[in-house]
Amino acid sequence: MSEKSKKINIEVELDDNNVPENIQWNATDLQGYDEASCRAMILALWDHTRKDTLRLDLWTKEMTVDEMKIFFHQTLVTMADTLEKSINDPRISGDMRDFCDYFAERMEIVE
Repeated sequence: MSEKSKKINIEVELDDNNVPENIQWNATDLQGYDEASCRAMILALWDHTRKDTLRLDLWTKEMTVDEMKIFFHQTLVTMADTLEKSINDPRISGDMRDFCDYFAERMEIVE
């Protein structure tokens, strides 16, 4: 593997009904871990040819509703940060952060 590339592996263990029971992931630069376990993931990839987003959303049976609310809130906040960095428009990313505050309040997860 070239020093200019990184490898990310995701393994999903399924039950007999194809419901995720465990999600394990690792990466070549995952510091402090050989492998990390998680209860949910959202993966979005941009297909520039079709101008379409390819998505993979998974969560395990153990993921609680309260954890999912927090997970979504943190994901939305991260998306606002990424939007600001990528298009350099603090106005629209600020609007998105306002929505994140509203979302946290409505989901009763206000920090």
